[in-house]
Amino acid sequence: MSTRLGCACAALFLFCHSLAAAADEPYVTAYKLASDARTVDLGVQPLGYPNAMIGAVMRRDRILKGKLERLGRPLATFPFRRGADMVDLLADGRLEAGLLGDMPTIMVAVRARVAIAGLVKSSATAVVSRQEGLVASLRGKRVAYVPNSSAHYTLLQALASVGMSESDVTLVALPVDEMPAALAQARVDAFAGWEPAPSVALAQSPQARVVFRGLSSDYLVLNRRLIDESPEAALEIVAALARALEWMRASRNNIESAARWAMADGAAFSGRPADLTLERAVAIARREILDIPAAPALPAANAEQKPLFGEFAFLQKLGKLAADARWEHVSAAFAYAGLQRVMAAPGSYRPYAFDYEP
Repeated sequence: MSTRLGCACAALFLFCHSLAAAADEPYVTAYKLASDARTVDLGVQPLGYPNAMIGAVMRRDRILKGKLERLGRPLATFPFRRGADMVDLLADGRLEAGLLGDMPTIMVAVRARVAIAGLVKSSATAVVSRQEGLVASLRGKRVAYVPNSSAHYTLLQALASVGMSESDVTLVALPVDEMPAALAQARVDAFAGWEPAPSVALAQSPQARVVFRGLSSDYLVLNRRLIDESPEAALEIVAALARALEWMRASRNNIESAARWAMADGAAFSGRPADLTLERAVAIARREILDIPAAPALPAANAEQKPLFGEFAFLQKLGKLAADARWEHVSAAFAYAGLQRVMAAPGSYRPYAFDYEP
């Protein structure tokens, strides 16, 4: 990470050390992403559902690939373990777009010019314990989490609800796909994670219990430089998101195909097969995105509707954001009207036409 970026990070975040660690992850460094590349680089998360399914469909979209090729901005996709690993890359333009959870979305929006282009999921993340009991029973226990993730925010909410903080538990940073096994093997006493980790843990361990649920959301986030330099390329990425959801809604077979692709992508990335069943993946996708009628539409950016404001204020109160981090930067990110333009011109952007690689 450059000195310029390091200074900006230090000025804005008390989590600078964990973000720097994310940027130095060996797999991230190996991507050799560059801010001056002509490709449209899209970050996906193959280990979280339904995010993994949406990313799997988008990266197989022949319509998207063809249109970007004609614009001189070919598509390239890169898998990430967590959204926080994309924050630095989106902030300095090494990634043009990413599918992110709510907490990473806030973190990048307060430090860089980005646009929040569409809703990827709306669901509950969970704190899962090996034993029955209340959140207060986790005091002094080992709790696995993914730093700077939507589930991390849920854990902070859970602890605050009983007057506790992170210092009252022993935090264990762990990839989300490893959490169910760690819980079953008693390497941790609880974890905070997103789907499919909670469902897998409940299926694998009869003693596992959900002790807290929190609302979370994922978004398609675009770097503003892409919008400024190649506005049509940005709109084609947005169209691909809308198209992916419309295609999955069209039939059960399509949802199952998306789930199989996501499982294959996740296995290729992690080196081991997915723990969840096809049926469970389909159920998660229906519950968390396909049965939400408005998705991928976003609330209007106005005084009455402030998506993520409560989370922003909560994180700032806990010192997870600098005291001078400005909500206006997040609000401005929601003002991008790309999705409205795509849906108003279906003949040009083809949100209801489908052509996917097998």
